[in-house]
Amino acid sequence: MCGSLHHIIAVLEGALKPLDHIDRRILRELLGNARLTSTQLSERVGLSASPCWQRVKRLEDDGYITGYSAVLDQAKLGLSETVIIEVTLERHDDEVLEAFGAALTALPEVLEAYLTTGEYDYIIKVAVSGTAGYEEFLRKKLYRIPGVRHSRSCFALRCLKRELSVVPDAI
Repeated sequence: MCGSLHHIIAVLEGALKPLDHIDRRILRELLGNARLTSTQLSERVGLSASPCWQRVKRLEDDGYITGYSAVLDQAKLGLSETVIIEVTLERHDDEVLEAFGAALTALPEVLEAYLTTGEYDYIIKVAVSGTAGYEEFLRKKLYRIPGVRHSRSCFALRCLKRELSVVPDAI
């Protein structure tokens, strides 16, 4: 069964155990360093290794943890500039939205893409190699996706905060 479907069924059946302070500590520790060993994690949250591992497994099964990943240094990979692009589409029917969304997810430069409310339909975060790389991304990729009416962009000067998620004190 699909993980998200399993999660929905568990919610509907009331099977999800509410998060306690130890669950939230586990989530915070993994958010800071997902490479912690079970022993390291258990020491940091004050549990023995086996119960800690069981909680992590439950958090994964219940959908609170959806995956693990590495954070890469874009500049060292030759993509030193981050650009935020706001895009307006010509039409807003399901077919256009789905096609545009699918095309965005296929572009490796796209780090994040959001369907939004407001003046623009999408906000996209891309990694490029300077202004020349940005121009190439626009001309050869973004503007070749059918349905784009208008875009507006700004280059990020410096990243002040980058988090992959947030663990609230009470859920």
